[in-house]
Amino acid sequence: MSMKLLIVEDDRDFAAALARAMGKRGFEVVQAHTAAEAQLAADRFAPTYAVVDLKLPGESGLKVVAMLAAHTSAPAIVVLTGYASIATAVEAVRLGARHYLAKPADADEVFAALLRDQPDAALDVSPEPLTIARLEWEHIQKVLNEHDGNISATARALKMHRRTLQRKLDKNPPKAG
Repeated sequence: MSMKLLIVEDDRDFAAALARAMGKRGFEVVQAHTAAEAQLAADRFAPTYAVVDLKLPGESGLKVVAMLAAHTSAPAIVVLTGYASIATAVEAVRLGARHYLAKPADADEVFAALLRDQPDAALDVSPEPLTIARLEWEHIQKVLNEHDGNISATARALKMHRRTLQRKLDKNPPKAG
């Protein structure tokens, strides 16, 4: 089977480094840095695999996942993000992603996720509950997802000032445990 990989990542340096690493592992790689570029690349390149960043300029990576999954020969999709949350992980899988990785993830982890096609029931469960900060982050992400990424609508739903919400979203997510 052909190993054609589409990397959809707005960080050009990271995309280039990942492309080099995946090329060394036998993939033919094409990069896209926006949702529109991903659509064009998917139509022209017909990837068998895709790595999609969640935060892209303008569009959510979830829309790219849905677009790729809707293709006749849908690629195996891995979502890779620095803004991981339970809500986006669930939605990514529902939309057609095979796997979901939080950054930082190295090329070996991405490679393993791309090739893993069966669920892992033996996956370790964290012995620690989520921190209060992480629970808040998860709730904000869930409500943001419910409002299709609309910051103003999310702020109203959370009864929070829009700028306060934006400040919280600009920070890196808190550690899970």
